[in-house]
Amino acid sequence: MTATGADREAAGSTTRGYWWWERRRSVALDVGLALVSALECGLEGVEFARNTGIPVPVGVVFGLLAGSVLLVRRRWPIVVVLVTIAMTPAEMGFLMALVGLYTLAASEVPRRITVVLAGMALVGTFIVTYVRLRQSVAEQADFGPGDWYVPLMSVFMAVGLTAPSVLFGLYIGARRRLMESLRERADSLERELSLLADRAEERAEWARTEERTRIAREMHDVVAHRVSLMVVHAAALQAVAPKDPAKAVRNAALVGDMGRQALTELREMLGVLRTGDALTAPAAAGAVPLASVRQAAVAAAATAASEDGPRLHELEALVAQSRQAGMTVELSVDGELRPYPPEVEQTAFRVVQEALTNVHKHAAGAKTWVRLAHREAEVAMQVENGPSDAAAADAGLPSGGNGLVGMRERVLGLGGVFVSGPTDAGGFRVSAVLPHGPDQQLNPPGQFSPSGV
Repeated sequence: MTATGADREAAGSTTRGYWWWERRRSVALDVGLALVSALECGLEGVEFARNTGIPVPVGVVFGLLAGSVLLVRRRWPIVVVLVTIAMTPAEMGFLMALVGLYTLAASEVPRRITVVLAGMALVGTFIVTYVRLRQSVAEQADFGPGDWYVPLMSVFMAVGLTAPSVLFGLYIGARRRLMESLRERADSLERELSLLADRAEERAEWARTEERTRIAREMHDVVAHRVSLMVVHAAALQAVAPKDPAKAVRNAALVGDMGRQALTELREMLGVLRTGDALTAPAAAGAVPLASVRQAAVAAAATAASEDGPRLHELEALVAQSRQAGMTVELSVDGELRPYPPEVEQTAFRVVQEALTNVHKHAAGAKTWVRLAHREAEVAMQVENGPSDAAAADAGLPSGGNGLVGMRERVLGLGGVFVSGPTDAGGFRVSAVLPHGPDQQLNPPGQFSPSGV
């Protein structure tokens, strides 16, 4: 990468305290050119004094002063060119004319001013050369060229003394501006790359946070439901053990089956986490490209939609487990079951599962209705429970307050609608609608629209 402007200023031997010069070599160059130009004009001032009849010292001093104007060529290039044009009739300052026109063309002076001054210098040089050549031809009687000689040679002289300096100055000025533009673009790209790197790190952190949130939600759904049923069966086992040993044995077997199922699901989830370490390794290393962030996000979505997850046809087994725990549950299904995208089926199953878990926690002994509707472009589910039965023993299940939040995030993440709240009868209702057609709109986590609630 190129150095920034601050780095270049620190690296270069600049002398910004010396008027308009930026580097010492610029000072040395301009002082040297001014000395050479003053010496040239001083020598030419001798001939000028003889031709005009003024004292020679006056002509020399005039030449020295005029030639030293080249010292300010970087600051006031227009002044240098004007002095050069004014000295053209005296045939003085050829070096000053060449350097002055070059500096003017290479500077930031508007092009129209450059064209006007260069044209004035060209015309002045042409007139002086024309007059001098005409006088020389007239003085030589044995030399008789045609009428074309003087004008043609005057044009060649005028163009030769002005055009090269102007063209070279225009080239150097354009090249300098191009280099400055490229340098600015390089600095801008460096800043943009730095911003992109920071943004990539933020996106990687966002992806890690979202993945942790998703994993925590999955573990909550898996563990909370199974363990809640285990606690309910354990409480029932404790109550019926002295009275009905056979029923206690059945309840103990159910508790064991549910514990094994919970362990199996946890083992599968931990296996997914272990295979996902390779995806999160670049993020832990520090430098995370945007492609890795997108790859991790896609992998997370694929994991969430794994074929090993629960499906809607398993709802009957889910409801049967709650019935075995002593809950009165009615399941009604409208429409025919059809294949849905994996993420839709998993979300619908988790909503019903978490809603039943909440009934076990907060409404022991309440009658519950589970309704599932298969529609043309969406699938709807509703879990409603009545008031808690005061005679039923409370299992004392803890609540983290994350169940409804997790359900809402799941549903809204698929572009669905989620509504929950108490009923007029004193119970609680959870409703969700999930689209599954081609127009399904997926929302990234953390960017849910509140209008869907």
